[in-house]
Formats: sequence, C-alpha cells, structure tokens
Amino acid sequence: MMMTRVLSTTAAAALAALLIGAVPVSAQEGHGGPIPARVNWSFAGVFGRFDTAQLQRGFQVYKEVCSACHSMKLVSFRNLAQEGGPDFTAGQVKALAATYQVKDGPNDAGEMFERPGRPADTFPPPFPNDQAAAAANGGKAPPDFSVIAKARTFSRGSLYFLTDWLPFVGYSEQGPDYIHALLNGYEEPPKDFALPEGGHYNKYYPGHIIAMPPPITDGQVSYPKNDQGQPVVPETVDQYGKDVSAFLMWAAEPHMMDRKALGFRVILFLIILSALLYYVKKKIWADVGGEVHGLQPELHKTY
Repeated sequence: MMMTRVLSTTAAAALAALLIGAVPVSAQEGHGGPIPARVNWSFAGVFGRFDTAQLQRGFQVYKEVCSACHSMKLVSFRNLAQEGGPDFTAGQVKALAATYQVKDGPNDAGEMFERPGRPADTFPPPFPNDQAAAAANGGKAPPDFSVIAKARTFSRGSLYFLTDWLPFVGYSEQGPDYIHALLNGYEEPPKDFALPEGGHYNKYYPGHIIAMPPPITDGQVSYPKNDQGQPVVPETVDQYGKDVSAFLMWAAEPHMMDRKALGFRVILFLIILSALLYYVKKKIWADVGGEVHGLQPELHKTY
C-alpha cells in the first residue's frame, strides 16, 4: 500500500509539472519574457512555401538596416537567385555583388587587396573582426545572421513538446516568432526597473536589458509602390519584422521547400508500399491459413 501511494504521488507530481510547463514562463524563467505571439507564416507546416515578394522585402530591410552591424557570413550573393528564395535574376545578383568591396589576396606582392564583389562571394562582414565589432557596439559583437532564425528559440511549454514534432500539426517556427517579437518588444521600462546606462528595455529579451537600440522605425524603409503610389504592404515595424524574419528563416534553411517536397514524396511512397505489402501478405498466406485450419480437427482427435 505504501509503495502504491508513493507511485501515485510521483505520478501526480509528474503530471502537475507537465501541466505547469504548458503555462507561459515568467520573466525570470525560460527565455526571459512573455511568450512571443505565433505569427501566421507562409512557410509554416508541411505544405508551407516561402513568399518570394516577402523575401525580397526582407532582404531590403536586412540590407538597409541590419547589415550595418550584423554579418551573414554563410550566405553567398548567388544564393539570392536560387529557386525557392528571393528569386533575383542573375543580372540583379551580379550588380548587387559589385556594390560591395571584398577583401581578397594575397596578390603577387603578397599583399591583401579589395575588389568588387562577385556572385560567388559571401556577404562581407561590416567589421574586420569580432573585436572591432564589440568595440563599436558597447563591448559585445552583434551575432551573425546566417542561421539566427534556427538558433534562436523559446520554450512553448512541456505539453507543446508532445505535439511540435508530429507531422502535419508540428511547429518549428519559434525562431522567426522570436525575432519578430524582439523587434516589436521595445518599450518604456516599468518604474521599478533598474535600467543601466546604455541599455534598452525589451520585454521579449532575456533579462529585458538589451544593448541594441530599437533598430527600425515606421516608414524607415521604402517598399515598392502599387499603381496608386501606395506601398504594397504597410511600412511599419510590425511588417518590417515579419519580412526580415522570413528572410532570415530562408537564409538559415534555403532548401526548406525541397526538403518538404522530398519528405512528402517519401511519406506517400511508404503509405503505398505498406498497402502493397499488406495485400501481398494476405494473398500469399491465404491458402496456407486455410490448410492450417483444416488440420485442426485431426490434431484435436490425436491428442
């Protein structure tokens, strides 16, 4: 009886811990703030696809705002023209690359030199090294943006862990959700909050103190206009955050759509193969099963 009560108490405690994990974490736990809102991304889900226009706008935001501090060392200019991405033309990529100066060398004299960029080059970093980046940004180097959308995440609660990995209902877009929330999370600190000099309050950042000032404001980036001369989408921080988050998700996983297409074909193949194997098994063993059942009366009489 004692062992039964112990096991029951343990099971109840485990269930309570699991249920508590489903509640949004506090500012002192987990990722350090309220749970970022879930955004309706076009690339979410098994059949999700990147929105080409959104990726182009997101690249514009990165180029005009983020690239001043954040590098993207793992992305080449030519990636912008590959299928499933921003879908720039080869000519556009070549012209874009030529606007950058890339360090190359050594030359015949053993010296490094700068030249215009080429499509095969990766995006040159804004600082020559991490030490220079840290010195220019309050002692901390800004993170590289190549895989930031996959590297940043947050806990949605223990119960979500049971479903996020499942096909068709799973969710793996916490990174873009967090980036979008962070860009929109700047606000005035509470009266009793001690904000150090040079720090900025962001309700989604761990500890709420972030060195980066609000990087973008409404109307800062001019988007393409429609026939009436109006922006195709609102020029707001919320929209900027969605667009650049989608672009960074593509940069972190540029072959996502190919992976999903291959996975769908594999699952379909396995379903068909399983049905065929079941049919063949039933067909082959049908007569054998009849013979075995026919012998049962004789075996019964023998024993």
